[in-house]
Amino acid sequence: MRLFDGETLNGWAATGSPDGWKVDQGCIFCAGENGKYLYYTKDRFRDFELSLEFRHPPGANSGVFFRWTDLDDPVQTGIEIQILDTYGRKPATVKCCGAVYDVQAPTHNACKPAGEWNAMAVYAVNNAIRVDLNGERITEMDLSRWTTPGRNPDGTPNKFNRAYCEMTETGYIGLQDHNSRIWFRNLEIEKR
Repeated sequence: MRLFDGETLNGWAATGSPDGWKVDQGCIFCAGENGKYLYYTKDRFRDFELSLEFRHPPGANSGVFFRWTDLDDPVQTGIEIQILDTYGRKPATVKCCGAVYDVQAPTHNACKPAGEWNAMAVYAVNNAIRVDLNGERITEMDLSRWTTPGRNPDGTPNKFNRAYCEMTETGYIGLQDHNSRIWFRNLEIEKR
């Protein structure tokens, strides 16, 4: 199912001002003017395969949220796959492109240099989360291992006030405005 028709923002809404989000040459474009506002699907999803492409300038920061349940609190009620200009950085961390933000680092940086299109696929089925970036599997996790609020299974802290094993509800898909320009295209989802 297409989440974006390439021509309108039908089926999407903003958590704050929609200014700064528009259709640009068949893409959802974020001008990066409002910061921390998200554009989200009006439909909600739990188990799915999401595919999309994104492109950004140097230094960009954004993200893709899913299973997000409280429109006023995406950070604490949704899972974020980080989009960040981390091309070539080693080692990959919980804040690199393709990470489940602050909880699971990718195995390596598979993002392309700023200005190039990246292809991302996110799989969420029950407790299993997987991220492929540019055809490479980079992140896999079992949410049931995250049993303590504010802690990862290896004992390192994270910023979340509930255990990640609880992040299995049906929720919105969101695109983050984090004061960076970014283009999204070919957004499609298949329910599982």
